[in-house]
Amino acid sequence: MKLSNYPLRTLKDAPSDAELMSHQLMLRSGLIKKLASGIFTWMPFGLKVLRKIEQTVRNEMDESGALEVLMPTIQPSELWQETQRWDDYGNLLLQIHDRHDRLFCYGPTHEEVITDILRKSIKSYKQLPANFYQIQTKFRDEIRPRFGVMRAREFLMKDAYSFHLNQESLEEEYEKMSQTYESIFRKLELNFRKVKATSGEIGGSISHEFHVIAESGEDEIAFCDGENFAANVETLDGKNAPNGGELTYARGIEVGHIFQLGDKYSQSMKLEVLDSNGKNVNPYMGCYGIGISRIVAAAIEQNHDDKGIIWPKAISPFAISIIVLNDKNDSTVMDHAIKIYQELRADGIEVMIDDRDERAGVKFADADLMGIPTNVIVGKRGIEQNKLEITSRRTGETTEVKINEIVSHLKG
Repeated sequence: MKLSNYPLRTLKDAPSDAELMSHQLMLRSGLIKKLASGIFTWMPFGLKVLRKIEQTVRNEMDESGALEVLMPTIQPSELWQETQRWDDYGNLLLQIHDRHDRLFCYGPTHEEVITDILRKSIKSYKQLPANFYQIQTKFRDEIRPRFGVMRAREFLMKDAYSFHLNQESLEEEYEKMSQTYESIFRKLELNFRKVKATSGEIGGSISHEFHVIAESGEDEIAFCDGENFAANVETLDGKNAPNGGELTYARGIEVGHIFQLGDKYSQSMKLEVLDSNGKNVNPYMGCYGIGISRIVAAAIEQNHDDKGIIWPKAISPFAISIIVLNDKNDSTVMDHAIKIYQELRADGIEVMIDDRDERAGVKFADADLMGIPTNVIVGKRGIEQNKLEITSRRTGETTEVKINEIVSHLKG
């Protein structure tokens, strides 16, 4: 992308109501624009980050054997009344009447919908186990939307639902999903912990949360890496890990949650299958969620400094930023920069070039704010010396590379 073709500009200061650093930086760098309380537009750079996270999640879920579907966002109230969650959710549900005065909600989650699908589609134990997932926009009418996309009313989520003949099968899939989640968060280059948790409004007997470690996290967690143990402080019974290990305390941002639901939904919605003895039974169910839009904010909370964002390479909107130090009396500077830009693009590398007619200080400040992992500085002095500077956004380390070796160096 050429920044000269991009009409939006960065902001020097964030709005006063942006409390968290991630919210401030997302607004200042133009990743999002606020439309209403807890509702945001994802702008081109922010959307690129969102889509990278989404694709990593999709790849790992597909690898696990889960099947992707896309369920409606609007759900009839009758389904929620079957499970008695219409009243339980209360004002969190955005309620909608259609022209025939039928009552619907904008779905915050899809346990009822997927259970309705399965009760109309499966009849035998031979059709189980099955795991279906979707990546879709949700809506929860939060009383106090805050922290930008961290606690928005509208958000992008991956939710999956598995169905099983017995508890043993459910536990096997639950462990597979746990491992899948760990793989996802490792590939997104996040420092995270899996912790024991309570099930809350979703229900079920067993659940675990996945927390990105960050000082701004709303939850306090305790962990002992030596015992591979972590728990939400709310669930702790003692001051040590189960085998006596010392606990470390930290703040965490919840980005994933997995549940063993048992037969809560299949019973209330009368989902039945015939087992191997010809007896009708209610399948067991698991539920697995990841807050995709929340991960963007969590990643920034974990990766920033006083100058701006420091993107992990896995989710950065661009891999490389070329900063052109304009010389109005010498067009060869821009010519060299464009040549490098085109060669990198031809090799499939995601590259941004700051070819705007701006002062060097403005360009450097924007580069720090936007946080692209690698910056290439193209200026007259470097061209005259036949070597250009390559700078790491994370470490600040600078390497000088000969101009004719720039592309191969960056590809390596």
